[in-house]
Amino acid sequence: VVLSTRFLSPLWSTLAALCRAAPRQHRGLSSPSGQGHSLNLRGIFPPLATPFSPTQEVDYAQLEGNLRRYASIPFRGLVVLGSNGEYPYLAPRERLEVVSCVRQALPRDRLLLAGSGCESTQATIELTVSMAEAGADVALVVTPCYYRGGMSSAALVQHYTEVADASPIPVVLYSVPANTGLDLPLEAVLTLAQHPNIVGIKDSGGDITRMGLMVHKTRQEDFQVLAGSAGFLLASYALGASGGVCALANVLGAPLCQLDRLCREGHWQEACDLQHRLIEPNMAVTRRFGVPGLKKAMEWFGYYGGPCRAPLAPLSPSQVEELRGTFSTNGWL
Repeated sequence: VVLSTRFLSPLWSTLAALCRAAPRQHRGLSSPSGQGHSLNLRGIFPPLATPFSPTQEVDYAQLEGNLRRYASIPFRGLVVLGSNGEYPYLAPRERLEVVSCVRQALPRDRLLLAGSGCESTQATIELTVSMAEAGADVALVVTPCYYRGGMSSAALVQHYTEVADASPIPVVLYSVPANTGLDLPLEAVLTLAQHPNIVGIKDSGGDITRMGLMVHKTRQEDFQVLAGSAGFLLASYALGASGGVCALANVLGAPLCQLDRLCREGHWQEACDLQHRLIEPNMAVTRRFGVPGLKKAMEWFGYYGGPCRAPLAPLSPSQVEELRGTFSTNGWL
């Protein structure tokens, strides 16, 4: 029996309130004493690529293999079903199966963030509830964008407020204007930061001034800012960001965790030198070649990348050569 969102929302709102009232009972996710946040998002989160077989089916065996390799890297947690997971190309059943598969393989002290953003508020609520049932600790909710002309600050605040009210798990806002053509307005972020079940934002826009303002203006809230790319990770940390959700962590996870550690320990010159070597590879697997480039690079570092789902096409031989050269000239291959 499928209950309408109208009836489910009050139930989930009550459950969410109970979880917030006793955060230390929520699967050990409370932060260390003195951290200041009910949910600790400090550290590096790779937004996992979804492995596909040669026939473009989700390859769960290869996913588990990648997870075993990632287990030795000190990530704070993992993100599934983000832009790099080819989320729009997965069927609803596959999305839940991927979450369940990753949750079973992931140690309980590592967070699982799952993308649950849909175009409508009702669909987002329903998928968020399902993601929680499948084992997600946090919902990562991308901005709805198909009718971007109607996505005013007020409309987006209303959307996220309804989702957060109904969600049984904490919500992280997700702004990725390169894919959506829509930047979540700063005033909307500041309003939503006051919601007790909205714990942070992943901002992939790369506007450091904006990120610094978010940190500054939300200091009185239980709210954390996550850098959405490795190219501006150090700059984000210098302004007070908590962590990073970085595509490049699928490939160079250990160096990104090292950069995270250097920043936290105040070794800024070493951190700067390392950041410089990560900028071009990061651009190559994001803006330049996208998910096909990310998956190709993964193969050079011992992970399974495999094909993308159509219509995403593989790189040409000349693009592969350019991609390899980017990693080589920065000392990674």
